[in-house]
Amino acid sequence: METIKPKDCKINSTDSWIIGGATLLGLGAGFFVLQTSAMAFVGCLMVGIGLGLVISSIVAKNNTEKQ
Repeated sequence: METIKPKDCKINSTDSWIIGGATLLGLGAGFFVLQTSAMAFVGCLMVGIGLGLVISSIVAKNNTEKQ
């Protein structure tokens, strides 16, 4: 069994902040549609998480190109 070293972990604090922030944006947008549909609320959360993942991958790609 191998141990995982901290430098092998691909997620850094910037990625976490981006994903968390986009999730909170999705949550905020979801509260506006919550009166209409609960599924739209869940959809807003999923879109927020997806947007955060996409943005964090773009930021990570740009950071690796600069180094």
